[in-house]
Amino acid sequence: MKHLLIIEDNEHIRENLREILELEAYHVTSASNGKSGIEKALQVKPDCILCDISMPIKTGYEVFKTLKPFLQSNNIPFILLTASAQKNEIAEGKMIGVDDYITKPFQTEKLLKTIEKLLNK
Repeated sequence: MKHLLIIEDNEHIRENLREILELEAYHVTSASNGKSGIEKALQVKPDCILCDISMPIKTGYEVFKTLKPFLQSNNIPFILLTASAQKNEIAEGKMIGVDDYITKPFQTEKLLKTIEKLLNK
């Protein structure tokens, strides 16, 4: 069973993601901010991380930059989630090396296909 980490400050979105992913037989751990997300990533070593961009304490970009060496050495895909579809945000995420980018509200099928694609890389 693949283990996913959700880092999302919005409780409703976080729990919705958890429910969707658990229905697909993923084991899910979640964090409500970037700082605790970093700590949980290092503890549980997930197979994939889904992380919101706009969060208190540490943004998704800061989380990715902090975890980048860990992600690369463990081959862990990192997906940014955001409510903004601004091209500059997408460009920044790609520039720093995130694996993919999903805008909210997301389509469940697109989310699941993206995760599956990255896990099978």
